[in-house]
Amino acid sequence: MTDDRRSPSFVAALDARQRAMLAEMGVRVWTPRPAAMPSAPATAPAHPAPPAPAVPAAAFVEPRAPAPPRVVPIARDAGPAPAVAPRPSSAPAATPAELSVRPAGVDQMDWTQLREAVAGCRACGLCRSRNNTVFGVGEVSADWLVVGEAPGENEDRQGEPFVGAAGQLLDRMLHAVGRSRHGQGAQGAYIANVLKCRPPANRNPQPQEMAQCEPFLVRQVELLRPRLILAMGRFAVQSLLDSTEPIGRLRGRVHRYHDVPVIVTYHPAYLLRNPIDKRKAWADLCLAMETTGQ
Repeated sequence: MTDDRRSPSFVAALDARQRAMLAEMGVRVWTPRPAAMPSAPATAPAHPAPPAPAVPAAAFVEPRAPAPPRVVPIARDAGPAPAVAPRPSSAPAATPAELSVRPAGVDQMDWTQLREAVAGCRACGLCRSRNNTVFGVGEVSADWLVVGEAPGENEDRQGEPFVGAAGQLLDRMLHAVGRSRHGQGAQGAYIANVLKCRPPANRNPQPQEMAQCEPFLVRQVELLRPRLILAMGRFAVQSLLDSTEPIGRLRGRVHRYHDVPVIVTYHPAYLLRNPIDKRKAWADLCLAMETTGQ
């Protein structure tokens, strides 16, 4: 038969570090009170009591109160539960701005009427996110028309086409052939876009958006009566020439839009990303000058 008597409790052997760790964990350590010193030696009893057994560590952790038993209701055949009416919303949901048809009579408008029609147009969803419409810039007497694709963030903020880095490159290109966006006649170039509103996050224009803006561009061409149109970028080419061919295949020859010569070239934003093609854009400008007899 084994002896159940053990050595004194391990609690007395805990050092300061171990006690601090137990305290950090929320474990309260029981420490026995020191025995009083006898005033006189006592006579040993005939039958000494066995030492107390060591207390396990788990005994120093405060016991948690048992969780109350979960009461599961007994289903009774009481019929279907009554429907709960939804709570009315505290505030009505915001409705997007209503769209409307494009203003009528665009083909008969003058410059002032056309600009006002563009500013108030709500014919497609782009009107919901725009800050400003981008009608165009330049002298109406300029004999070149530069057509880009769609306004970007800077254009939407300022209401003017081709601003920012791409606009600065376009200005240098025009200056190289003796023109500017503020020049008149043979020294000027009127600048417009296929779309008059910025697509969200500068995404590509959608066909229905281009179709809604097309009458505005047609009327701009009719009022300007330019000697040449410079189409810059894929979507400008698609709108003016109704073609999905790559720009590389359409360059180097003269096309027609409403009986006006059209020269196809790269968009300045593309040239900023691919400067190696600037020499091709220069060749396109030389073709444009040759077409107008310069």
